[in-house]
Amino acid sequence: MVATTVHTSSSKPTNSGLAEYAVTQDQSPGRNFSEPACQTRTEYQRDRDRIVHSTAFRRLEYKTQVFINHEGDLYRTRLTHSIEVAQIARSISRALHLNEDLTEAIALAHDLGHTAFGHAGQDALHQCMKDYGGFEHNLQSLRVVDFLEEKYPDFNGLNLMFETREGILKHCAIKNARNMGAIGQRFINHTQPSLEAQLTNIADEIAYNNHDVDDGLRSGLITIQQLQQVDLFDRHYSEVNTRFADLPDKRKAQETIRRITNQLVCDLIDNTLKNIEYNNIKSIQDVRSSKTTIVAFSANLKKQMAELKSFLHANLYQHEQVNKMSTNAKKVISNLFTSFYSNPKLLPDEHRTKALARKEIGGDDEFARVIADYIAGMTDRYAQIEYGRIN
Repeated sequence: MVATTVHTSSSKPTNSGLAEYAVTQDQSPGRNFSEPACQTRTEYQRDRDRIVHSTAFRRLEYKTQVFINHEGDLYRTRLTHSIEVAQIARSISRALHLNEDLTEAIALAHDLGHTAFGHAGQDALHQCMKDYGGFEHNLQSLRVVDFLEEKYPDFNGLNLMFETREGILKHCAIKNARNMGAIGQRFINHTQPSLEAQLTNIADEIAYNNHDVDDGLRSGLITIQQLQQVDLFDRHYSEVNTRFADLPDKRKAQETIRRITNQLVCDLIDNTLKNIEYNNIKSIQDVRSSKTTIVAFSANLKKQMAELKSFLHANLYQHEQVNKMSTNAKKVISNLFTSFYSNPKLLPDEHRTKALARKEIGGDDEFARVIADYIAGMTDRYAQIEYGRIN
């Protein structure tokens, strides 16, 4: 494995107009495997394109966000969620004069390792893997782009730039970080990732909070009257209701969500610029050495976001109907893992061969990890098909 820094020349595409603290490819540690530079794209555009063309990205179309995919065509999936995150993140990145291509790549890749059936699937797989190193979707997303995609002749994975990989890995336990080389070092040293990574993390939060409100209302599991208990929603809804009294409730709700999103984005940009000035951020090194994250909401809006998240957790994510879906999902994932682990003959040939080979090298942990890789890659419908096949 040879690290390479990709330099640009005047004949190659560059990122112009960036702030002095933005990521630039000529300062990057580069890729794990050396490759010739692209003549028509920046290295982060190249990363984005590799992500969009990956198998894992296509599978997001049929992976649950909150509502299981087949329950309705209009609910968000992991794919539409990732696209919404990318749109919000690029808007913020542009306003802050950061690297939009890097931001977009991180946003589109951040959920590549997520299981079928949303967080219920992840929780079930983590429980299955508790004796074999556990399972966490951020680590799995990095595993997808580093090892599991098989598209190129010279290496496994997508061979993404360091900063893209760094942004994908939002969280990491110290015990895991110690085994991850440079990409895990910031968790050990308590340093910060790039501003592009920081803002994409918050764009993810903005996207899922607001589209979960939309999907929750569409499903009928929560109501406008309930949401009016939340200050952030109630303030905007009251303004919309006064100005557009004759609009149907559905359109009032959508306009309210749009206004909330706009407020969140504007507050994040304004407060981040204040943080940049207050902390005298002049370079990417200043960003990384900061004791706290720079990209952040104002204290007041952070408190309001926490109230909205608490509401969604209590009234939507823990709703009886969602819990019923989650219970069934956990049953499917747990049964798949137990069945494949106890009887590897049930695995498709390719995965059985790989699992048994890894067991010879690394024992039960590696054997279980290959099974987890297979299950994590499943879409909702494929997991249900496999569950039906082996039961």
